[in-house]
Amino acid sequence: MRTYVISGFALALLAVHPIMSAAHELPAPKYPAAARGPVIDEFHGTRVADPYRWMETTAPEIAAWVAAENELSQPYLDAIPAREAIRTRLTELWDYEQYGYSWLDEKSRVPVKRGDRYFYVEKNGKQNQGVLYWAATLNATPRVLVDPNTLSSDGTASLADYSISRDGRYVAYAVSDGGTDWDSWHVREVDTGRDLPDLIRDTKFTGVSWVPDASSFYYSRYPAGADGRGDDQQQVSVYRHRLGTAQKDDEAVYATPENPRHNPYGLVSQDGRWLVLVISYGFDSNAIHLRDLSKPDAPVMRIFDKWDGIYDFLGAVGERLYFKTTQGAPRGRVIAIDPARPEPVEIVPEAQARLYQASLAGGHVIANYLEDARSRLRVYRMDGSLRGEIRLPGLGTVTGFPDAPEENETFFAYTDYLTPLALYRYDVARDETQPFRRPRASFDAGPYLTEQVFYTSKDGTRIPMFITRRRDTVMSGENPTLLYGYGGFDVSLTPVYSPVYAAWLERGGIYAVANLRGGGEYGAAWHEAGTKTHKQNVFDDFIAAAEWLVARRYTSSSRLAIHGRSNGGLLVGAVMAQRPELFGAALPGVGVLDMLRYHTASANAYAWSSDYGTVEDPQQFRALHSYSPVQNLAPGRCYPPTLVTTADHDDRVVPWHSFKFTAALQYAQGCANPVLVRIETRAGHGAGKPAWMQIEDWANQWAFLAKHLGMPGGN
Repeated sequence: MRTYVISGFALALLAVHPIMSAAHELPAPKYPAAARGPVIDEFHGTRVADPYRWMETTAPEIAAWVAAENELSQPYLDAIPAREAIRTRLTELWDYEQYGYSWLDEKSRVPVKRGDRYFYVEKNGKQNQGVLYWAATLNATPRVLVDPNTLSSDGTASLADYSISRDGRYVAYAVSDGGTDWDSWHVREVDTGRDLPDLIRDTKFTGVSWVPDASSFYYSRYPAGADGRGDDQQQVSVYRHRLGTAQKDDEAVYATPENPRHNPYGLVSQDGRWLVLVISYGFDSNAIHLRDLSKPDAPVMRIFDKWDGIYDFLGAVGERLYFKTTQGAPRGRVIAIDPARPEPVEIVPEAQARLYQASLAGGHVIANYLEDARSRLRVYRMDGSLRGEIRLPGLGTVTGFPDAPEENETFFAYTDYLTPLALYRYDVARDETQPFRRPRASFDAGPYLTEQVFYTSKDGTRIPMFITRRRDTVMSGENPTLLYGYGGFDVSLTPVYSPVYAAWLERGGIYAVANLRGGGEYGAAWHEAGTKTHKQNVFDDFIAAAEWLVARRYTSSSRLAIHGRSNGGLLVGAVMAQRPELFGAALPGVGVLDMLRYHTASANAYAWSSDYGTVEDPQQFRALHSYSPVQNLAPGRCYPPTLVTTADHDDRVVPWHSFKFTAALQYAQGCANPVLVRIETRAGHGAGKPAWMQIEDWANQWAFLAKHLGMPGGN
């Protein structure tokens, strides 16, 4: 790639004067000046202008532009009559018991037994952050172990992750400040609630894995950069930290310098014998290396090193290690391997449904399948024979079942679009399920229903979609409807309750969720059909969902809003660029919106190339260039009313994506439909966002839709 800068401009002058063009002949909000700079890139013979390249820097003009955009958008939103009522109702709907952390691994969101103690996270409706509790028995009064609400005055410090030692004596917990993905790990004694001096810095996306006697744990971290802080442009290495020692003395255990884009992470088997090294790069395959901790200086064995699927470590039983994998089974299966004889043995074969999750508990394999994006649970004996099924309260989503091969009890969570998440205890030996925690929410689900429909995409592919609405909805074509999608990174959109969408339903809205290709609902082939040069399939699937809703008179284009976050923000930006007349409003949140440069932000962002591809490959460049939202906005075209949301602490999808998209869309807009951006200045990608900030954010977005979809209180 070559970059050209046309001479005669200085960056300091670029943000002084607004741009006037045919796109601004119609009355519209007066947008802050966002100068169009002179940068032009060349990719494989194609020259592409990047007029907002300066927004990727730390130039002082950016802070001024952010402040000016917020000074435009927030008064606009505050003036919408419905906003205060929406904010009040969201506050009421938020006031119920919530369990776990949505940003953690699904097995970490439910209670876990360590030693003779139980640990779980619970948040009442008045708290900004969930509290980690422990109890000596299930029925004992829980005691506070870590309360992140005490860590900051505005609730923006959060518990990013935690790991309980196997004997239940210690918790290692990670704190994120202001929404950043960077965190710091602390160690607390459970009995006393006292923090030890141990402190681990420069970590991101790493867990902590304890050895059985709790004398040490394994973790991964980035090397220090020139400023002395972790440098995520480089790869992580695995370290061993011994309690009572300084981080600088931690032993470097494993690295993969032969491939600088690979990142290793260490997991200790329950028996303490094996260090399972998960080598990560991208989202469609990984590698597994292995070290025998019972033998000093034992060599590392590369037991799965062909990068031919995803391998998820479940645990060790006897001489065998168990994995859920897509190798040789795009919908997933469970295998076991004896490191002394490394030919894997199939335990649970591939089924017609996607094996979403598998766990070892009480001498059994619990298999969580997705059948048309809804959970179904089967229990297998260790020889692979089917013992039976676990009955569920409805057609919804199950998460949980922490791996504990030696325990006869385990926990799981259930939710659907109309049922707040509840916790259940499963007795493996007796095959009995009992409620453990059920919330008391103010939302009355009685008047509503969820239906699942199937529609046909552009190329004939059958796509499922969930629609939640009032039972007495009249198909008049006038119902305000919100269409949500994601379509990437093997993520499955399954039924989940949220007070956000409860508030939307109560105001007369229909909520539709399309299960697009690129997700994981039907396994690896479904995922791959929405990646790289096939990414347009995702957008076609979403457009077809919108057309289906309009054709069946659920709604009309003028009353249809689209919403997505992160990769879903890309989805919204791409389809509104391709079919702006199809939508009445758009809400792209924390989106990946400049597809020609997303990989330059960090090494973590480069790993997204397993889904997106990169401009380095000519064919992938052509695909990226054809849909990249920033580059596909046409001046003078009428785009729907749009509210972009992002946060200046977002170091996962850096906010310059949203900055560039907003500036380009404001420049291109050919009609009076507003283009606003709301930039939170004390938040990140979403994890750990305090309740008050989430309520304000959603009050803004629902008020914007009320105004532009013609809902009560919108004028």
